[in-house]
Amino acid sequence: QVKLVESGGGLVQAGGSLRLSCAASGSIFSVNTIAWYRQAPGKQRELVAADSVGETVNYADSVKGRFTVSRDNAKNTVYLQMNSLKPEDTAVYYCYVKAAYNDYWGQGTQVTVSS
Repeated sequence: QVKLVESGGGLVQAGGSLRLSCAASGSIFSVNTIAWYRQAPGKQRELVAADSVGETVNYADSVKGRFTVSRDNAKNTVYLQMNSLKPEDTAVYYCYVKAAYNDYWGQGTQVTVSS
């Protein structure tokens, strides 16, 4: 049973930084895409960044230049480095993996940016 577990969320002041982690337990066969989504209260879940095989990382316009996706394959972990955070970045952040036969979602981690 594959499980994705996010961590690293919290409360930070505007202009600050956080690094989210998404650790995968279990073996995922043929990963196509690893992505981060977020959902703010009263809003739809939106794509933050997507790292697909054979493509450059795609970032939402609202986070370009501030957020960076990286991986540590040895640890089965994906990171989302978030710099210059803004109050509008406040949301629950989810990691997502699209594989050959299944899609996986983490449980989410809350990020709150105070002004």
